[in-house]
Amino acid sequence: MRDALPMGSPAMKGLTPRAIVHSLDQYIVGQDEAKRAVAVALRNRWRRQQLPEELRQDVLPKNIIMIGPTGVGKTEIARRLAGLADAPFIKVEASHYTEVGYHGRDVDSMVRELVELSVNMVRGQMWERVRPEAERHAEERLLDALYEPGPAPADDAERREQQERARERLHRMLREGKLDERTVEIEVSEKPMVIQGVSLGGEEMGVDMQSFLEEMMPTRTERRRMTVGESREVLLRQETEKLVDRRDLAREAIYRAENYGIIFIDELDKIASRGGETYGPDVSREGVQRDLLPIVEGCTVATRYGLVRTDHILFIGAGAFNVAKPSDLIPELQGRFPIRVELKDLTKQDFVRILREPRTALTKQYRELLATEGIELEFTDDAVERVAEFAEQINQRTQSIGARRLQTVMEKLLEDVSFDAPDRADKGLVVDRAYVDKHLAELVKDEDLTRYIL
Repeated sequence: MRDALPMGSPAMKGLTPRAIVHSLDQYIVGQDEAKRAVAVALRNRWRRQQLPEELRQDVLPKNIIMIGPTGVGKTEIARRLAGLADAPFIKVEASHYTEVGYHGRDVDSMVRELVELSVNMVRGQMWERVRPEAERHAEERLLDALYEPGPAPADDAERREQQERARERLHRMLREGKLDERTVEIEVSEKPMVIQGVSLGGEEMGVDMQSFLEEMMPTRTERRRMTVGESREVLLRQETEKLVDRRDLAREAIYRAENYGIIFIDELDKIASRGGETYGPDVSREGVQRDLLPIVEGCTVATRYGLVRTDHILFIGAGAFNVAKPSDLIPELQGRFPIRVELKDLTKQDFVRILREPRTALTKQYRELLATEGIELEFTDDAVERVAEFAEQINQRTQSIGARRLQTVMEKLLEDVSFDAPDRADKGLVVDRAYVDKHLAELVKDEDLTRYIL
């Protein structure tokens, strides 16, 4: 049986649901129900790989719909989950696949994008694996360009030994970077790239045609003069590509996309028919749902790297569902998202925790950013409470954008110090409640300014 783990991933066996939730807690505050649901979904992927082959193919992922307003962590949960499993992950918006009176993007493109991402992930890992050998080959080609001794007679051992010593000296200087500014002439090979999606006569180029054209185009070779430092990277890339087998790369990438890929479909509520109507815009919305259905249900999609089955890709849908409801989706699509979790709107205390607790909390980000200018920034507890209070007030009075409101408030709060930081004489700054009130209180009170600025 094939190794169940994607190449280069952490040990999936150690990613228990409890461990997954603990990892997500380091970046996302609250939303325990959603975290538990995605943790079980990810763990089930490892469990499926332990089953016999005949049973494994019939165990399908339990797709999830996340219901909640914007800015409460839906996308972040899915993105961090994919990072834990080292899995290919893309986010798409359902509303992009059609507009009223306009035919949108091909729904199959989400699978092709996932495969492209998977290829890049696998290529990066394969490149790291062959990099030492590629560096040796690139150095040899550079030495050949830097040192071209005349042929030594077969019986002149002393001449050959001198040439070897000279080459070895050059090799040491090359590794020490002493030759990086010297100019050399190297042979560069390039294959013209066919840009995906180029239109021919108003029609989008198909995958098969694109691959065919790329194979047919001849490799262009030319000699270029550049510095040793520049040519080192060019030659390293060429030698790395020679050592990576394209067929193995495509095979591994497709396997990873099929078995570990995650597609996050946002704005799912925007394509739900409202109130059971079947005319006007709702016809278009239902059409997108029916286009999505075979992808989520399981079908074969042609990509430039080969055929990809979508049966075991994990789909996570998301939307506010404040007008439409999940039950407004067509029954067939509802059945393909058996798990539904509701994410709660954020309160002041949630904002306080978001500012303090995550590993990448905003207060930590600003502290480190300003530290690069020599500014020692400190936030008092009452300042954090006040910022959270203002963010909650603005969300209640205007359109709620969840935790994203903290970014606009913090940016406005620290605008002056961020601008003056390079020239500031006083390198210490304590942000307390008085500082927050001075910079934000009047702005928050003025509802018209709040709508435009915060």
